[in-house]
Amino acid sequence: MLRAGGAALLATGAAGALTVGKASAAVPASKRFDLSKPSYDVFRKVMLDERHHAMQGMAFDTANRRMFIAQVRDGSSGDDLCVNRLDESGKITGTMHLDNAGHGVSIGVEPKGSDSFVWVECDSDAGDDSGRGTALARFKFVDGEAPSGVKKFFTGSDTITCATDPVNSRILVRRKESGGMTYRLYDFSSMDIENGTFTDELAKITQPKLGDGSVTFQGYAVFGSYLYTLDGDGHADAADINSFVTATDLNTGKVVQRSLTKAGKSLIFREPEGMAITRTSGGEVRLCFGFASRTSVGNINRYANVFHKNVLV
Repeated sequence: MLRAGGAALLATGAAGALTVGKASAAVPASKRFDLSKPSYDVFRKVMLDERHHAMQGMAFDTANRRMFIAQVRDGSSGDDLCVNRLDESGKITGTMHLDNAGHGVSIGVEPKGSDSFVWVECDSDAGDDSGRGTALARFKFVDGEAPSGVKKFFTGSDTITCATDPVNSRILVRRKESGGMTYRLYDFSSMDIENGTFTDELAKITQPKLGDGSVTFQGYAVFGSYLYTLDGDGHADAADINSFVTATDLNTGKVVQRSLTKAGKSLIFREPEGMAITRTSGGEVRLCFGFASRTSVGNINRYANVFHKNVLV
């Protein structure tokens, strides 16, 4: 498969300052996923392009039936990413490399006709595994090429990622601010591409306390008026599973449900990684979440495994 080294995103695209819109209106109330219901396989044991690194954030282009998964690149100091494009069966159909990007905990995608525009953190604040993005980059996915025509949003941020709602055409931005980690929700229709800004903020909440407050945050997704988060650690023994999915109301900032998930409990060294929303060709909306795994605890190859919940209440 053709791959390019990927130009540093710092050198391309237009900078844009954070624009906060008028006072937020309430997000129209939506149904939410019942996190206590069973989970089902999307796929298991998919080897991504970077064989030795775990999957990170993921996102779906439901218009073009594509999935995207980010991961740190093999041989990288820790902030260079590979974005994998997959079909719905989990087969890789393309890759792009991003230098000095960040960790890729969560990504987004925006369909435009037959094209997919990826949203991902960029301009890492460190050249190693501790590096996190200081802006969001938007660019068209082109297999094997370096990003071009990059537009940047929320430049000058401290730790920033995003997630997209493909059903409602929205983007949720997670960003460190003075009060802690915040989430701001926008419609794609309020995007000013040339100036790198959004207006008309739909919601803003501070990340609620999860569990005892010492959890390992592993990803998030947005659907309608609810935020979904994933936390937990990797483990070699199913008895040690501590992976939780949590639903938070974006209108109130309050947690409404938190459930332990044992999806993929038979996986070896199962580690929660990434969340995303999709809608099937038949119209079913799904909350997807991933787990990295190995064939044995000592094996350095990592596999991507994705599961979903589909019951709305």
